[in-house]
Amino acid sequence: MKVLAIETATPASSIALGDGRATVASAKRVDRQGHGGFIVTAIDFCFDQAGWNPADLDAITVDVGPGLYTGIRVGLSTAQGMAAALGVPVIPVRSLDAIALRAATGHRHIYAVVDVRRGELAVASYRPVPGGVVKDGPPEVMSPDHLRAMLESDAGEVLVVGDVESLPEATFRGLHRVKSGRPRYPEAAALLDLAAGPLQKDEFPSPEDLRPLYLREPDVSIAWKQFRQEGPWENTASA
Repeated sequence: MKVLAIETATPASSIALGDGRATVASAKRVDRQGHGGFIVTAIDFCFDQAGWNPADLDAITVDVGPGLYTGIRVGLSTAQGMAAALGVPVIPVRSLDAIALRAATGHRHIYAVVDVRRGELAVASYRPVPGGVVKDGPPEVMSPDHLRAMLESDAGEVLVVGDVESLPEATFRGLHRVKSGRPRYPEAAALLDLAAGPLQKDEFPSPEDLRPLYLREPDVSIAWKQFRQEGPWENTASA
């Protein structure tokens, strides 16, 4: 099956076209604020490289978070718009799952980390199994200190992957059983692997069930309660 993968949940935006799990074409750029300017050009580039047309697609997979608020919205809205125009399903994938899947480990307990700003992290833990990883539980938002406490309480060998460079240096100090590794960001090619199972089983969410996974409120919000009728929106027609 021919699939378009869209990854914009973190500073590393990427696009991939896959035939099943095999990546046919891909493009990537690291730019925290450049998702919108990159994504359309990258999709066109990948179609040119693969010699495909959008009408060839059987499905689209997209990272729905956690991650950057604007990036998630750009990727999800692009996937939904293309899917509606082409009549193909959208398969949502989580950024932490994509990071953990690509972690290079044989036996270590994996903690995948995404920087969600405000000094907070989205974290999920995984155990390696033949052919992939198994998640221990739902993702959580926490501080670096909370993450350190979790690592201290883990009695096994640990691998932390994801945006480790955003963590304070003290996070790992003295934790000799804990190693850090790659990847730093999720990549579109990993989305192809994660989407393969639902594709084979024809397990597709309905359009209304496709929602971004923010885990907390966005950095910018409108304080609607501060607006009063007599304020900036005052109706002066009757004055």
